[in-house]
Parts: sequence; structure tokens; C-alpha cells
Amino acid sequence: MLLAFDILLSGLILGGMYALTALGLTLQYGVARIMNLSYGEFLIAAAFVAYWTFVGLAISPLLGLVLVLPLAFAGNWLIYQIVLMPLVRRSKNRDMLEVDSILATFGLLFVVQGVMLVTVGGQYHSYSYLSVPIDILGATVSANRLLAFLVALLIAAAVYAALTRTRAGTAIRAVAVNPESAELSAINVRAMAAFAFSLGGALVAAGGVLVSMFLTFNAAMGVTFTMKALIVVIMGGVGNMLGALVAGLMLGVAETAVARLGDPGLTLAVTFALFVIVLLVRPTGLFGRSGR
Repeated sequence: MLLAFDILLSGLILGGMYALTALGLTLQYGVARIMNLSYGEFLIAAAFVAYWTFVGLAISPLLGLVLVLPLAFAGNWLIYQIVLMPLVRRSKNRDMLEVDSILATFGLLFVVQGVMLVTVGGQYHSYSYLSVPIDILGATVSANRLLAFLVALLIAAAVYAALTRTRAGTAIRAVAVNPESAELSAINVRAMAAFAFSLGGALVAAGGVLVSMFLTFNAAMGVTFTMKALIVVIMGGVGNMLGALVAGLMLGVAETAVARLGDPGLTLAVTFALFVIVLLVRPTGLFGRSGR
């Protein structure tokens, strides 16, 4: 019983980080229809910013969020306007934009990764922040992981509330469902897409700061996070925030269970197995809409 609770707790913490990481890609792909293959590189870049501010300036990673989030939002807005907007203008439909964005962001992946490799090298980095064990009903979890999980849930809840309770959030969801109908309703589709892409960039940066609190990372790890985020987005249903949250938690619990009860080397296998099973049962994802 204690082992089951320990697996569930650790799995939910890991899944919470997956969910937060995937929420940003849900906005970028589900709303702006940008398949951002450089997504994980911005998570690693944010992790390095958190590392530098903590090691060099003794600034808490949580305070670092105040610096990283607006910078990430502004940086992704510039990327959208400079790199992606020409693709948006020339694309005749969203499917064409998706293909063009894959090619553009694939190149951007190597640019961002190359800059980080030149700047910080290829070695692994980490720092010690609240690395103390906490006992929860007999299960032990490190304080930094628990804090990262709680902050991730708070951020996710705030974004979900904003998307479901505000007029801007309603406009974003309308663009995700049907951009043509949204435009007929006097919604500026391109402006909403740019905002969603920028907000997605801010969310992945938040994930990078939180992950840096307990994970060892290097400049070449971004692809792994992109892959996990893409799996969570598709499993949950493209453009569905609640689906990304549920899929992220499922993935975290499944990977933790396999690592604790079996072989840690099988975690990638169970990730893809769960992914395939969900798509076989629900081709549009857990909360996806058919005929999208």
C-alpha cells in the first residue's frame, strides 16, 4: 500500500511537470497551428537562465520566474512576428502552415541549440535548491520536486481559468476550434494566434525554471522535452488544455510505475505504448473533437 502511494505521488509530481510543459505546445499548435520543433530548446534556455541567476546572483528560481516569463513572452512574440508571420501570410490553409512551420522551427531548433552549446558547452549543469526530503504519509519526496509541482499546478490553473473565464480566453478557444468562424465573429485571428504562441513560449519557460530546480540538464536535452510535450498534446487532444493536463498526469504515473516496479530503461517504451493505445481507442485524443 505504501509503495502504491509512493508511486502515485511521485508519478503525479512528474506528470504535473509534463502537463505544464505540454500546455504551452497545446497553445502554439492547437491555436496558432505552429508545430514548434524547437519548443524544448526554449525550456532548456529558461533552465540555464534560472541556473545563472541562482548560482551567480543567489536569486531564488521562483523569483526568477518573474524575470523569465515576460522575457520568454516577448522573445516568442518576436519569433512569431519575424520568423513565422511570413509563413502565415503565404499559407493558403492551416495544413500548409503546419508543414511550413515544421521546416522553419526545425531549423530554429539547431540555431537555439547551437547558441547554447557555444555559450555554455555540452556538460551537464545542476544546482542545489531545497534538496531536502519531506515525508508525506510515509512516502518520501524532495522539497524542490513538491514545490515545483505545486507551482506548476498553480500556473496551469491560472491559465485554464483565464482561457475559460475571460473574453480573450474565449477568443483564443474560438480560434482553436474554427478560425474561419472566429474571424466572422470579429476576432483578430492573427493577433490571437500570435498571443497564444507567445503565451505558450512563456509557459514552456516556466516549465524550464521549475525543472531546473531538481533536474540535471545540458544544452542538447531540448529534443526530449519536445517529444514528451508532443505526445502529451496529441494524447490529450490537440488544443485541449484539460486533455493535456490529464494526459501529462497519466504519463507521469505510468513511467514512475514502470521505473519502480520494473526496469527504468523501459520508461520510453511505456510512454509510446500508452500513446499508441490512446490513439487506437481515441484517434482524436482523450478530449479531442472528431472532425476537427
